[in-house]
Amino acid sequence: MTDIPGPGRRTFVAGGVATALSLGPAALHPPAAAAASPDLVLDLPAPTGPHAVGAEVRHLVDRTRNDPWAPEIGVRELIVTVLRPARPSGRHPRMPQLTPEAAVWFGRLAHLIHHPYLPAAGVDWAATLTHARTGAAPLPGRRPTLLYSPGGGDSRTTGSVLATELASHGWTVVLVDHPGDAGQVEFPDVRPGRPDRVRITALRPDMDAATFRTLIGTRVADLRFVLDALRLENVGLYGHSAGGTAVAQALHEDRRVAAAANLEGYLDGLDGELLPVARQRPGRPLLLAGTDGFRDARFDRSWSALLAHGGPAARRELAHANHWAFTDYAALAPQLHRAGLMTAGQRTGMVGTVHPRAAARLVRSFFARHLPV
Repeated sequence: MTDIPGPGRRTFVAGGVATALSLGPAALHPPAAAAASPDLVLDLPAPTGPHAVGAEVRHLVDRTRNDPWAPEIGVRELIVTVLRPARPSGRHPRMPQLTPEAAVWFGRLAHLIHHPYLPAAGVDWAATLTHARTGAAPLPGRRPTLLYSPGGGDSRTTGSVLATELASHGWTVVLVDHPGDAGQVEFPDVRPGRPDRVRITALRPDMDAATFRTLIGTRVADLRFVLDALRLENVGLYGHSAGGTAVAQALHEDRRVAAAANLEGYLDGLDGELLPVARQRPGRPLLLAGTDGFRDARFDRSWSALLAHGGPAARRELAHANHWAFTDYAALAPQLHRAGLMTAGQRTGMVGTVHPRAAARLVRSFFARHLPV
C-alpha cells in the first residue's frame, strides 16, 4: 500500500493532469460531456443538535487585493456558505454537498490532486445531500460565529458534516473557499479575467517554500476579509491541514479571533522555518488536534515549539484515525469501502477506523468551553 500524500509531502496535482489544468477546465472536456451518473449515492450523517440548519451561499469580492493565483482577475473573490440554526421546515430543499457542475470537476480531479484513494469512477458525487436546508428562516437572536478553512486542495464543501453539526448546536458557521487553492470553486457567473464559472486549482507538484507562504498568507487574508465583509467580532476559527495552519496564524494576527482549532496543520513552512504563531505564547485559546495515523516529526517539532511557550494552548490526538478524519471523508470512506470502491487499507490510510463523529465531538467541546452558545 502506498502512503497517502499529506500536507507538505503531497503532490497537489499529479502526473500529466498538471498540463491540462494549466489550460483551464476546457482542457479536461466541458462538464456537458460528462457520462451518465453512476449508481452509488453517498450519505452524510444527520446532525445531533436540537436545531434545524439553514444554509445560504454568498459571493464576496475584495477589491483591495488581487488574486495571487490569477492576477488577470484584478480582485480577490471568495465563495462562502453560511449555516445558521433555523426554524424547522420540510418545505425547503436540502443543500447538495456539490452542485452538478462542481461535482463533475470533483469527480475528475479529486483522485488526481491529493486523494489517490478515491475512486476515479462509480460514484454520483452530485447526489450527496447535506442536512442544511436552503431558504430556511434563521432563528432570531445573535449567536457566536465560527469560520472554517478547508485543507489545501479541498473545497469548503468537504467540511459540511462538522459545520452542520456545529450549527445544529447553536453556532453560526461560515465555510470559506479559497479559489485557486481549492480543487474546484463554482461562482454564480463569469467575469473579466475569469471566463469560466468553475475555477480549478492552480497549485502544482513543484510547490516551493515561497508558494506555500503565499498559500497560507492568502488564506489568512481571506479569513480576515470575511470578518470585515460580514462585520464579525469575537469569532472562532477552525481549519483542516493548510486551513489549520491558516487559522492558527490568523489567531496570532487578528484580535477579533477569540479561539481557534488547528485540525492537523503544520506550524512551519516547507523550509522548516517556524511560523510567527509558533514563536511566541498564544494569547487566546488554541487547540492543536491531530491523529495517531498521521503524526510525524514535523508536527512534533512545530507544535512543541508553540506549546513550549505556555499559555492557553492544548494538544489532542484522535486514536485509530488518519488525516482526513476531520472532514466529510470520515463518513464517506467507510461507505466507499463497503461498496468495494476502496480497500480496507485505503480507508485506514485516509481516515482510519475512528468513529465518524469523533472529530465533531472534539471540536464542539472546544468551542463550547471557549465560545459558548
